[in-house]
Parts: sequence; structure tokens; C-alpha cells
Amino acid sequence: MHAPIGDVTEGARLIALGMHPKLLPSRDAVYADLVRRFNEDDEFRAVAEEVAAGLGLVVLAVSMRAGAVLVPEEGSVFEQKLDEYARRAAFGDRRDVEKVLHGLAHLAVAALAFPRPDDLADDAYVGRVSVEQVDGVVREACRMLADKAAVAEEAGDPLADAPKLEYAWRVYMRRPETALTKDGRLAPATTRAIVAKALRFLADQGLLAKMNDEYSGTYRTTPRYQVQVGELAAERAFAELLEMGVVPVADPAGSLRTVGDTS
Repeated sequence: MHAPIGDVTEGARLIALGMHPKLLPSRDAVYADLVRRFNEDDEFRAVAEEVAAGLGLVVLAVSMRAGAVLVPEEGSVFEQKLDEYARRAAFGDRRDVEKVLHGLAHLAVAALAFPRPDDLADDAYVGRVSVEQVDGVVREACRMLADKAAVAEEAGDPLADAPKLEYAWRVYMRRPETALTKDGRLAPATTRAIVAKALRFLADQGLLAKMNDEYSGTYRTTPRYQVQVGELAAERAFAELLEMGVVPVADPAGSLRTVGDTS
């Protein structure tokens, strides 16, 4: 049985609205009606998901808070590969080096934004991240990886995945944390510049939002990012970064502490 043409059109419209990352149902009556229909009408939901699948997209969630959250399947025309993302910021280094640097930055942003499993399940939770915090988390994780690899090597029991781990931490630690160009701007090859690019990219995608001047350089998470990080949380690398205990957790008063610190 074929779906009515009107349903297909409306389903496609919902997917199209979801591809505007900063648009929310609360700001668009048509979008809000389509979101309600998606969640109340199983047949319409199936049509919308089929439309998305035909475009090489997966519907992660549809809600009033986040809108239609979509991710591209591998090979989709909408897929943005990390290689391509890193290539745009390459400054003389090989693309595989840039890929590692930018991958670490994005992983750390996600882990820092939602450091506890409960944060991903709490609709009221809002994470906050800054360039300095993210860079500090990656550098501390790299230091811990270096120590772990050194201890294993001394014991004659090198880590099974040591080549990959060693490559990752060495690449990041070799880059300067910060440096200025001749005209006073942050040099693009520094790790803080890489993190800043990651945060700006996520903000452009509607996943983070820049906070006011009082929190200069700080971003807050959005419901769309919460949904997407929920998918990332199943990845081994994400879990391992949290288990290292270097990700600070914000308490209700806004202070920061290290995971596992009971002081």
C-alpha cells in the first residue's frame, strides 16, 4: 500500500526542516505541527523515516526540544568526513595528522559537555565547554596515555593498541598549545586553534550555542547535541576518555572538579 502523496510531501518537508540545524519547532508553527504528527501518527513517522532513508539519512530523534535530528549514513551525499574537515585546516602537515588532532578535539568536546551518563538522559541538563577546558582535557589525557605506555613498556608488556595510542598522544603533544601570528591572531596550527575551530563548527551546526560576553569563549550545549552525543557515547574511545578521570564535572554551583575527586 502506497502512502498518500500528501504524506510523502509533508514527510519530506519535516526532513528538510531538520536539515536547518538552528531552526527549532518553537519558532516555526509548520515545523511544530509536523513534529507533533511524527510523534502521534505511526504511519506518518514511517513515511518520514523512509524519505530520510532515501536521502541517506537516519532520523535519530524528533522532538519539540531538538526538532528533527538527522545524521548521514556512510556514503551519503550529506556525509562530512573527518578527513575533509581536517584538510580545510591543514597547514603543511599530512592529512592523517590533522585527522587525529581534530578527532581528539571533537571527542573531548563531547566528553566534557556530557561527562556523566545521567547528563545524556536529563532533558534539563545543559553542558558548558570552552577552548581552554577542552585543550586542557586532551593534554591531560595525552599525558596519562604517555605514562601508561611507558609503564607497560618498562614491564615488558606493551599495550596491544600502543601504536595507535602513541601516535595520537604524540601528535597532539607536539603541537604548541598557543601562539600568535604577526598580526596578533591565534596561530591556526596550535591546539587551541584546532579546538576553537571544532567549537565554531559545532555552533554552526546548531549543536552548541555561544554564550554571552560574561562567558567569553564559552559555549553551551543544545538538545540536538545531546541526542548526537548519546549516539557517540556507545563508542569505545568516548568511554575510555571518561574512564581516565580527566574530564571535569560542573556542579550546580558552577565549580569544576575532576571525576573521582571527593574533595
